[in-house]
Amino acid sequence: MAHTAFETSIESMLEEPKLYRVLILNDDWTAMDFVAQILMEVFDKTSDEATAITLKVHNDGKGVCGIYPYDIAELKTQIVSQKAKQHGYPLRVITEEMP
Repeated sequence: MAHTAFETSIESMLEEPKLYRVLILNDDWTAMDFVAQILMEVFDKTSDEATAITLKVHNDGKGVCGIYPYDIAELKTQIVSQKAKQHGYPLRVITEEMP
């Protein structure tokens, strides 16, 4: 059965949004406690999850905070950057499109 232009348009609007991962990057100045606190406050991680991600950032240079649609990923990135700046930390957070 052939699709009408309207049906094709509806199908394209219902496609899943592309997902993006938010990554925290390691630096030599930001306190690990602050990173864990950010993970719990902004990314709703448990204390254990926050500790594990913080250690991954420390050991591997970066760690995934979460995977979200673009708007949410960007908002969380901005919130973290703002909180880091308020506390005097150079913490960097980036958003990457999922492969």
